[in-house]
Amino acid sequence: MFSDKRRPAVFVIGFCAFLQLWAIQALLPTLARDFAVGEAQISLTVSATTLAVTLMAPFIGVVADVLGRRRIIAVSIFLLVVPTALIAAAQSLDDIIVLRFVQGLLLQPVFAVAVAYIGDEFPREEIAGVTAIYTTGSVVGGFLGRFLAGWVGDYQGWRVAFLVLAAINLVCAVLVIWLLPRERNFVRAEGLIHSMAMMARHFRDPRLVATFAVGACVLFCFTTAFTYINFYLAAAPFDFTASGLGSLFVVYLFGGFVTPLTGRLVARFGRRGLVAGALALWALGLAVTLAPNFPMIFIGLAIGACSGFIAQATSTGYVAYTATSARSSAVGLYVTGYYLGGSIGAVVAGFAWRAAGWFGCVALAWLVLALAAALVLAFWREPKAPMLDRVSA
Repeated sequence: MFSDKRRPAVFVIGFCAFLQLWAIQALLPTLARDFAVGEAQISLTVSATTLAVTLMAPFIGVVADVLGRRRIIAVSIFLLVVPTALIAAAQSLDDIIVLRFVQGLLLQPVFAVAVAYIGDEFPREEIAGVTAIYTTGSVVGGFLGRFLAGWVGDYQGWRVAFLVLAAINLVCAVLVIWLLPRERNFVRAEGLIHSMAMMARHFRDPRLVATFAVGACVLFCFTTAFTYINFYLAAAPFDFTASGLGSLFVVYLFGGFVTPLTGRLVARFGRRGLVAGALALWALGLAVTLAPNFPMIFIGLAIGACSGFIAQATSTGYVAYTATSARSSAVGLYVTGYYLGGSIGAVVAGFAWRAAGWFGCVALAWLVLALAAALVLAFWREPKAPMLDRVSA
């Protein structure tokens, strides 16, 4: 029963975190119109959240190594309800940007500490599979957040959409308190100074440093593709509404079906081969989106979602596997790199968009995917016993 409750709790944590993180993407054209601003300015509502996650990541990992995992996760999810509900009352774009920044400060403890909990509380041979459960929750949450925001936004207004998201967040908080047991294998750090020293030691491991950079590349490409595709499809000849854009993110569910297989795929192909192949497939998917018709764009985005989530689940699991001590701070550093890449992607892709439209964004993502593949092939090493990553049924 103990193990059974942990796994659904891990799913709910991933679901809740990503429900809020990207929901606003489906509303970007609507908000740009309501506040009379351009694409680059309204995209700050995305980068503000990822920037907050980036800034918070190293510190929350250090704190969690001292205070424990479950307490940090539960408090953060409860508090996340507040800024989400307050966005519904925002009177200016600046208000939304500030509240989205606060959301990011509260989301970061959920991301980093959840993966550290997995690394501590599950046997090493189960880490890849349980991390895939977490990533599957994030896939479903990422889809549903955008889907609900788009449809509720179209028919009831974007303010009501954020109230709905806040209510769902509250339900998730209660579920996590009920399902997630206290740590049994957590080893408390001796203090903040000792924990910070342990965090600094992660930079001595080139495998971890490379993985932090891979994470940055992954979210850079996700943010570039799934932010600016909204402006591409909202314009002629597609003319998508907010609900149509929200429905577009059903492609995330394809990633949800594929991601639970990550553990088995790692066992069969190895981490290096799997991630290098996933990144190449992602580049192909982006190429498909250049076709001038929506069905092909949808297929290309679905390929990208599946490939990207496999790369993300494998990279996250690699951090939890490779860092044998101070896992919260190791995952925190990974999340710092991951969301720093997302923040940079939201801004830099804006220049690519203005220079060459959607093709400019795709070309930029190709370059970053090539960099990620080079890092994986150069620095990742397979464990001596590959069977460690095999997932039990």
